[in-house]
Amino acid sequence: MPPPSHGSAGARPREAGRVRAVAPWVRTRLRTAPGAAAALGALVLLTAFLAAAFPRAVDAYETDGLRREITGTPVSDTVLQLTAPQAGLEIPEPQRVEAMRPDALEALYRRAVASLPSPLRVDLAESAYGVRTGEPLTGTDDWLPRPDAIPPRFTLATQSELATHATVRSGRLPSAGRGADARTKEVEAAATTATARELRLRVGSVLRLSDRYGTRALTVRITGLVEPRHPEGSYWSAEPLLRAPGLNALPSRPPQLRWEAGLLLAPEAAPALLGTRTESERYWRLAPATGGLTAADAPELGRRIASLESGPDLLRMREIAGGNAVVETGLGAVVGSHLATREAISRIVVVAAFGIGTVAAVVLAMAGGLIAAGRAAELALLRSRGGSLPGIGGRLLAETAVIALPAAGAGLLLAVLAVDGGGDGSLGGVRLLPAVYGASAVALLACAALPLRAVPPLRGARAYGGRDDLTAARPSRRRTVAELTLLLLAVASVAALRRRGTANPSGGAGDLLVSAAPVLVALIAALVLVRLYPLPLRHAARSAARLRGAVGFLALARAGRSSSATAALPLLALLIALTTAAFGGSVLSGIADARDRAALLAVGADARISTPGDALPLPPGAEGAVREVAGVREVTPVRIDSVAEAVPAAGPGSAGSAAGTGAAGGSGSGAASDTGSGATEDPRKPVTLIGVEPDAYTRLARRTDLGAFPAGVLKARGRGGVLNAVASPAVAERLGTAPRRILSSAGGITVRITTVRSHTPAAPRSDFLLVDSAALTAAKPTTLLVTGERLDGEELRAAIEGLQGSRTPGRGAGASSAPSSSSSPSSSPSSSLSSASSASASEVSLRSEERASFTASPLQSGAERIYAVAALAGAAYAVVALLLSFLHAAPERTALLSRLRTMGLTTRQGRLLLGLEALPQALLAAGGGVLVGWATIRLLAPGIDLAQLAVASASASVVGDVSLSTDVWSLALPAGGVLVLAGAVAAGQAWRAGRRGSITELRAGDTR
Repeated sequence: MPPPSHGSAGARPREAGRVRAVAPWVRTRLRTAPGAAAALGALVLLTAFLAAAFPRAVDAYETDGLRREITGTPVSDTVLQLTAPQAGLEIPEPQRVEAMRPDALEALYRRAVASLPSPLRVDLAESAYGVRTGEPLTGTDDWLPRPDAIPPRFTLATQSELATHATVRSGRLPSAGRGADARTKEVEAAATTATARELRLRVGSVLRLSDRYGTRALTVRITGLVEPRHPEGSYWSAEPLLRAPGLNALPSRPPQLRWEAGLLLAPEAAPALLGTRTESERYWRLAPATGGLTAADAPELGRRIASLESGPDLLRMREIAGGNAVVETGLGAVVGSHLATREAISRIVVVAAFGIGTVAAVVLAMAGGLIAAGRAAELALLRSRGGSLPGIGGRLLAETAVIALPAAGAGLLLAVLAVDGGGDGSLGGVRLLPAVYGASAVALLACAALPLRAVPPLRGARAYGGRDDLTAARPSRRRTVAELTLLLLAVASVAALRRRGTANPSGGAGDLLVSAAPVLVALIAALVLVRLYPLPLRHAARSAARLRGAVGFLALARAGRSSSATAALPLLALLIALTTAAFGGSVLSGIADARDRAALLAVGADARISTPGDALPLPPGAEGAVREVAGVREVTPVRIDSVAEAVPAAGPGSAGSAAGTGAAGGSGSGAASDTGSGATEDPRKPVTLIGVEPDAYTRLARRTDLGAFPAGVLKARGRGGVLNAVASPAVAERLGTAPRRILSSAGGITVRITTVRSHTPAAPRSDFLLVDSAALTAAKPTTLLVTGERLDGEELRAAIEGLQGSRTPGRGAGASSAPSSSSSPSSSPSSSLSSASSASASEVSLRSEERASFTASPLQSGAERIYAVAALAGAAYAVVALLLSFLHAAPERTALLSRLRTMGLTTRQGRLLLGLEALPQALLAAGGGVLVGWATIRLLAPGIDLAQLAVASASASVVGDVSLSTDVWSLALPAGGVLVLAGAVAAGQAWRAGRRGSITELRAGDTR
């Protein structure tokens, strides 16, 4: 055994050699330039955060939008209703009765819930099942209220779980024995307190109901009055008549009203409906659960609903409920509308994402290129001493990965924490994988930028060839071919966008070529400017050479000496960033304008005060009370009758009037062509007649820019008392320009249409016929159009309610506190309805409130936030690109100033030199950014419609196409910021160079 001293002695020198080895490359580089490493890490972190937050934000607002659209739609339109008619007479009666029993209905209910395809889920707490009458039964008792001498009708239903969803206010819940069948003629029922209040029901009331043939069907005894616990839920709102009664207008002339109400029977009493001859039906109402829905579920949800309505899933439901079962729901229309809006918005959002992603990639590549340019001499020396290209590239990759990977991970983590899902704080609404992909792409680009820019120049031998001079550079053929290829792509992209918009012909969120249009335009502009940039520099340098001072010539000579890394790439980054910021700002400006227009079209003025449906005059003194409200500038009263009738004018006076007003018709702009009394539709179709005071109304029309016209158009009179009228295009086409007799609640008048306007403040979104109110027999206003600043809706409502509170008459037998949706006051001019409407409060609509409602949609507001972030990020990346460009040239500029100071250059001249040197590139970037941004918006505006992004789907058709419009501030502010920042950086460099000694900067052998 050898002495241990030899082994230990032999090992120690080798271990000592390992300890004394050269320090690791990565650690050395990080210690050498900690500031550059920290700056690169911050840039990667910000970019990774944006790349990871973007898909999560899109998922979040799309998920929130889907859930809110479903929950915000009336429950009767979103509930899935599975119905099956009662069994036919060919089935033995015992089997028909058993099919109506609660146990049988519950068993089918559980099977139906279990058979629903994913992603459909059921909210069991709000779902219900039972049996209902197919046709309502008529109440024959004389004590029941009859607004127009028409008896009320009742729908009977055996809703399940009534005790769970209602509170008994008086009496008890109905009951029935197991012996109920088709021969049962008396049942017990419960009514809601709202139904009892309007129909004069109380505990112990007995209703005698007959079918449509007048045969006595059932006798119903009211045993209890109940109050719904959650009246807005699907249980009560899927069939609103079970919750509250409503006045329905019959299709008669004049319209007549009839009460419709619902009564709740005991579930065991369902077989009694077999003997009513009302075609009773079994139903299972399945309320959709929206809590687990995500944006990714929407397409599959739409397909599954379609399959349930008429597809394989419907066959599966019929196996459960019977061969004649049907599934009805409006949920498919809601999901389809959501998908259409989402797709339209996504196409525009992709444009912003493509722009900001491109500028981020360019800035990262620029950072790697500037680092590679600054270390070119170091890497060339390493290569000359035997360093291999893979070895150098691997070391550069390692030192960048140490910085980029943790920074990208931190950005991903911040994005996950900052953007949750679905708008309700749950992470189930967003996907993690797209965010990981985005952050990984940023990390990969950041790691590869430095090796890809630094290693290729080391492939061949390189001798020092002097300084790069941009003014003397000549582009290569390869570069020319690449630029021409990009030019063709840009032209194709712009042409495609202008021709078919942002739609993808193969479906999906958008076309990448179309989405890249702003980036391609900016790229081509950058390449053109780089080619043109040397021309003015050459002429300016020649002129400056003849001047006495040397500062101007030196500045221009310095501005022309730049490599591609310090000229073309920064300029490209600046132009794309400025174009992205200008494009995003213009989108936001277009959205704001569209919302202003949509709000104006919805209200007609800054505020609108009217009775429900404009059916009754406003209370006396309303106009004066509104004028006293703070902020009100002017009040314009109008009289609106939406059920006026137009009939041909008769008699010789009418013919003379037609001839006498021919000249007046020619004076109105846009006058309809005289087609005599001919009409393209039934002239007796109701028309909205509006009586106005000409002077005040024309001032309002001019102020709102809604169909302005001279006041004299309405004041003019023809022979025979024929009034001049202003009409919408549809009314003008239907009535022609011959005199027409208009019959309305305000009196009969004869009018002739002389002027056509598409919109008017009193009826901005509907057809109209506008006349002078002085000619109306009853001209009391039904609507007040208010203009002013900072109007307070509560003060306006209080002013009107104060008047109505003192004049409200008592409730009549026909008054309704809860009319159904089908009841329309505007189409019900009966006396009973007038009594009900006069007791109701007037409606106050504010333009500001209407506009604010457009921002409540998660789809629109989420996309708007993304565009705002894109505009800010574009401006931020422009700043980063400019700073990187200046930082790269900072050492050389400092050394230059040190040399020139030894030759007598003053501090003021040094500052002027750096400022003039930075001015050409700053002017090129700022001026090019403004020009390219303006050109991009002008080129792409015809192909981008912002209507879906600005307003809800229902208002998009009213607003029409909303194109991009140039926003001056979005163009000027970023460009001005570039100039200010360039000047500030130049001044800072000059100040810093002046405080450092020349000995520190000028070293022997320094080639700067």
